[in-house]
Amino acid sequence: MNQQDNREVLLSVQNLDVVFKQGKKSFKAVSDVSFEIYKGETLSLVGESGSGKTTIGRAIVRINPCSNGAIYFKGEKISGRLSRKKDREVIRKIQMVFQDPAASLNERATIEYIISEGLYNFHLFENDRDRMRKVEQAINDVGLLPEHLTRYPHEFSGGQRQRVGLARSIVMEPELIVADEPISALDVSIRAQVLNLLKKFQKERGLTYLFIAHDLSIVRFISDRIVVIYKGKIMEVAETEELFRYPLHPYTRSLMSAIPIPDPILEKKKKLFVYTPEEYGPDANPQLTDLGNGHMLYGTPDEIEAARKKRFGSTLS
Repeated sequence: MNQQDNREVLLSVQNLDVVFKQGKKSFKAVSDVSFEIYKGETLSLVGESGSGKTTIGRAIVRINPCSNGAIYFKGEKISGRLSRKKDREVIRKIQMVFQDPAASLNERATIEYIISEGLYNFHLFENDRDRMRKVEQAINDVGLLPEHLTRYPHEFSGGQRQRVGLARSIVMEPELIVADEPISALDVSIRAQVLNLLKKFQKERGLTYLFIAHDLSIVRFISDRIVVIYKGKIMEVAETEELFRYPLHPYTRSLMSAIPIPDPILEKKKKLFVYTPEEYGPDANPQLTDLGNGHMLYGTPDEIEAARKKRFGSTLS
């Protein structure tokens, strides 16, 4: 029995399709994606640019509509039409931290107003003193100072702006944060600080994260489980160390080979593994299959059997 079976499922994505239409043309960005996020964990969605990661994240926060399938939060369906009350509850409980901290903050608003906006919209304060207490607590928690509240976003560095974005999310007291490549636009030294902040909030507040990234080396540090996605389809799902020990899908191995090695000599000698997608015939019937140990793999029955032998040394499931 997998150790996660008795954990509370906070978010469930079931058979999700997202199709974008322009006139008579349509493009399927996400195809039949299913996964669950357990309360208190960090699940990472990893794949190259254009793989559908952000599209899934935006579907969860109801920016992108689902073309098919459903999304459930705490057992209740949140995709499709919702009552105004339910919609507001979902907006408050599921927050998003965006990739570009400059574009996601209102340049004409002070930091105080940016962080307060959600509090105003949801009336989450008793009086102005209570609101300021919450705002100052949030700005302090992300490592900025109360005097920063009177400034504007353009006066801050990228790392500081991302901290403001984090403060804007945590002041709402959410249960799930969708973090869409929150550190890819930041310097390497600042990345570690932001990741440490995310881990600190998770520990102190019991937060759950969907962490979207293209770099496997970063998600290894923060993730409990990893979902590898390619062209809108899930290729592999496993606990973090399981995936790094036994990367079974060739696309996962190609992502692993792209992780930089700190030693310049070894880095020069390294051979990159380039993934060539399988061309499946009409009778191949590839599916996402549980190999055991919480490790899921996309492939045909023959590919799954070969992978199971490679991972466990036998054909027993």
